Amino acid sequence: MGAPVAYPPAAYPPAAAAGAYAPQLYAPPAAAAAQQAAAAQQQLQMFWAEQYREIEATTDFKNHNLPLARIKKIMKADEDVRMIAAEAPVVFARACEMFILELTHRGWAHAEENKRRTLQKSDIAAAIARTEVFDFLVDIVPRDDAKDADAAAAAAAAAAAAGIPRPAAGVPATDPLAYYYVPQQ
Repeated sequence: MGAPVAYPPAAYPPAAAAGAYAPQLYAPPAAAAAQQAAAAQQQLQMFWAEQYREIEATTDFKNHNLPLARIKKIMKADEDVRMIAAEAPVVFARACEMFILELTHRGWAHAEENKRRTLQKSDIAAAIARTEVFDFLVDIVPRDDAKDADAAAAAAAAAAAAGIPRPAAGVPATDPLAYYYVPQQ
C-alpha cells in the first residue's frame, strides 16, 4: 500500500452545504433522547404500515410461523370452547406474530437507548412498562428493579426535560411470585 493521502480541509464540503442529511456530531442529551424517541415512533408507524400491507397482500394461508395445533390446544383449554372454526387459529397465529414483533420493536428501541446491540429481558420489561396497551403484562413479566430503577429514573428525567410525555405504567406486584402462587386462606 502507498502512503496515506491527506486532503486539505477545503476539499470537504462545509456543514451548511451538506444540507439536512448531514450527520449531527453532537446533540445535547435531552435533544438526543427526543430525537431517539421520535425515530422509534417513526419505526413503529412504518412497522404497522408494513404489517397492514402484508395482510392485504396475503394469499397463502397455509404457511404460518406459529404452530396452529398448539394455538388450537390453548384455545381448547377454555372449558366454554366447544368447537373452533378453521380460520380462528390462523387469525390467532397472525395476531400472536404481530404482538411478538411489536413487543420486540419496542424492546429493541430500549436496548438502543442504552447503547446495546443485544435484546435482553429487561428491555422487554421496560417496553411493557412504557406502553399503556401492555399494562396487562406488568404483573406477569418480572423486572430487575435494582438495575432498572436507576435507568428508569434517568430516562424519566431525560424525557421530562425533553418534554416527552410518558404514559403511566401499571403498578407491578410487590411479590414477583404473586401471580404464580396464591396463598391458601
